[in-house]
Amino acid sequence: MLGTQREIFAVKKIDLKELASRESEQVEWKENVTDIEDVVKTIAAFANDNSNLGGGYVVCGARESKDDHGFQKMEIPGLTSAQFKAIEGQVLTLCRERIEPPLTPLVEELPAAMDDRRILVFIIPSTGYAHSFRSSDDSGKYYIRISRETREARNGILRELFVRKRVQEPWDRRAHPAATLDDIDLLALREVMKRVGLWDDTKGLEDYLSASTQLSPFVPTLCVKESLTNILRPRNFALLLFGRNIQRFFDGAVSSFSLYPGQDRGEPYAERIMLDGNILEQIARVLERLNTEAYTVMDKSGHKAPNLVKYPQRALHEAVVNAFAHRDYESDQPVRITVFSERIEIFSPGALPSAIDKEKFIIGRATPYWRNQALAWFFNKLQLAQAEGQGIATILRTMKEEGCPAPTFDLSIDSVLCTLPAHPRHALLRDLQDIEKAIVIGNLSEAEQKIDPLLEKDPFNSRTVELFCELEKLSGKPQKIFEFVKKHESKIEIFTAHAQVVLAETLMGMELKPEIVNLALSLLHLASQGQFEEDEAKRLTVGLRKLGKDQEALKYIERMLLLHSHWSQSATFLQLKGKCLIELAKRCIDTARNRDSSRQIKGKAWDQCRYYLREAEKCLNEGLQHAKNASDTKWIEKDLEFLQKLKSVSTKPKQNRGQ
Repeated sequence: MLGTQREIFAVKKIDLKELASRESEQVEWKENVTDIEDVVKTIAAFANDNSNLGGGYVVCGARESKDDHGFQKMEIPGLTSAQFKAIEGQVLTLCRERIEPPLTPLVEELPAAMDDRRILVFIIPSTGYAHSFRSSDDSGKYYIRISRETREARNGILRELFVRKRVQEPWDRRAHPAATLDDIDLLALREVMKRVGLWDDTKGLEDYLSASTQLSPFVPTLCVKESLTNILRPRNFALLLFGRNIQRFFDGAVSSFSLYPGQDRGEPYAERIMLDGNILEQIARVLERLNTEAYTVMDKSGHKAPNLVKYPQRALHEAVVNAFAHRDYESDQPVRITVFSERIEIFSPGALPSAIDKEKFIIGRATPYWRNQALAWFFNKLQLAQAEGQGIATILRTMKEEGCPAPTFDLSIDSVLCTLPAHPRHALLRDLQDIEKAIVIGNLSEAEQKIDPLLEKDPFNSRTVELFCELEKLSGKPQKIFEFVKKHESKIEIFTAHAQVVLAETLMGMELKPEIVNLALSLLHLASQGQFEEDEAKRLTVGLRKLGKDQEALKYIERMLLLHSHWSQSATFLQLKGKCLIELAKRCIDTARNRDSSRQIKGKAWDQCRYYLREAEKCLNEGLQHAKNASDTKWIEKDLEFLQKLKSVSTKPKQNRGQ
């Protein structure tokens, strides 16, 4: 492989302009080489090839700059003959003596801007080894390229380099030197084997724990036998899945679940619990707590989809499983799940593996890669994880399908932080709760400051309109409601029926000028076409009666009784119907007593009056039978007393009285 790479690098003629267009991780520009060791460190970093780019180039005697228009350009002042030979000799010497295993980079000489100068290019193919460099004042260290810089590989990045270069086995496959079979929970092992379909009743547990039984071509044996002592040592992944007390072996193999009532950690109180046990137990306990956050947010303000979840359960599940499956278990940091009022943060220790493209990862299109391959196999078999490479895509898709904002991923050098925002409707409901609280405690100015932006953003939300009306009535400024309705008069049909009733009620609390009456009537007429609960229907009926529209109120009541037959047993609804009939009877009496009315009209008025009174008496008596409290009974009895007075004057007058 190394020979093939050298041939490719050697055959292809170097073009400095083409190099200038390459990834910054693949080219290092050195105009004046003042630090030879720095050049050699970079050569070792290119050979280590942490970013899997195939190697790199160190160009001495050239530099990158920008022209007057801000575009990138390359300057090639070059090196003198003496500089060229000195740098080449020192670099190659240090590559042999200070890099382990030694390196021999290819050298290319290119023309410079001046005829008596040259450009020196060191060409370094990627190798199959992890190369360390020993400075004059320290022991050997490993270097990699990160963007334009050469950095020392430490912690997780160094371990990843070793695994990629096969200096050591992947962490999850290594046998733990201090663990024995006594540290395996046999009941947990048997339960998992049954769940993944690998349990065989003809075998004993010791068969599964032997150093020769491999569960799958993709998974090594659960244990390894030491060559000198013959002691069976569980592999790290087996301890994580089936260990009795895994925290004794892995300090960071715990999870922290925190719950904050507000939007940050500055709240005066919070809840926190540390979860231990094997990682399957931890995942189950975390998901159990998070499932309470996947509740349904309901909104009756006219949305096409009134019931939506605060967080999709599938997205929560995938994010948690990813955090446990891909974390760096050599870190002493726990997995952290933090629930705020409008988001959930899931922190996983360990950087994103360098083999994964960060930009593709964020959009759910990264090439599948598992940091802990053996764990991944069990997670898939246990139906905890999606197929390889589908976890992030599933989170993105389910959040979008439920109308939630897109999740964000903060990828640092030592962790991955996934943030899932709550559904925006939940945030709106929380804001409305704050406004309601401000109204309750009398802080009306604060409520007004908070409600104005909501009305500006969505003036047709039913609950927002309801609180707006309540606020302005308490503030003594119902004129604002009138102005609000006039502003949206051309679209009042967009308001929900409930909002239309609330707005009409508020307008009726003002001085009933013709313009206000007409506006309130328009709202009630539109509302009467909508669907209501019983109490809301009563409010609409009362509103029509206040505006003197008893006949319309009666028609509305009769229509509602046809739609909701069980309302015929509502004492209040029956009383309202009776009141409408009494009011119509009174109007008939007025017509019958009017001297200008013809004899024919007077006769029909008396007949209609008696009909209305009979129907009213029937409604009120039925309401009396269904009354559930003393207050309802009292008011219905008063209406019946008034009805009897009307009956006493409703007899049709004799002709000799001039009527």
